[in-house]
Amino acid sequence: MAVLIFTAVFTNDDSTKALSYQALGLFVVWTLLVVGLICLASGIVLGLGTKYGLVRYWWVATKLALNLLLTALVLISLRGEIAEKGELGGRFLAGDQVTLGNVGDLLFPPIVSPTVLLIAMVLAIFKPWGRIRKRRATSKGSDSAVAGS
Repeated sequence: MAVLIFTAVFTNDDSTKALSYQALGLFVVWTLLVVGLICLASGIVLGLGTKYGLVRYWWVATKLALNLLLTALVLISLRGEIAEKGELGGRFLAGDQVTLGNVGDLLFPPIVSPTVLLIAMVLAIFKPWGRIRKRRATSKGSDSAVAGS
């Protein structure tokens, strides 16, 4: 996505800009959505299959929330503008008289997404903050007293 957006930003050729827009419309949204869902599914499987769990530690819960946020933003925020740019690029390449303009708000996703993914990676490496809830200490004396009565 970043390559296509920055190509559209820095080119002076309208055909190249239109091709970048059209490629954004064709590939970006569904690719990002599928990758986000695969990442979510693998995170859930790993969370359920390891000692860290899904919501036992703050860093795991934070990574889960970041994944859900980025995946939701693809559908909520990105899909409409990407589809609009893709259609605009297609119309320009078909010979319609349209003004391509600039990419506008599309500069933010290629900056925000890698930043959030870097934060998730740092969380996975350093595992800060500890447990969400402390385990309750079970006293053996109360268990045997209950079993004896």
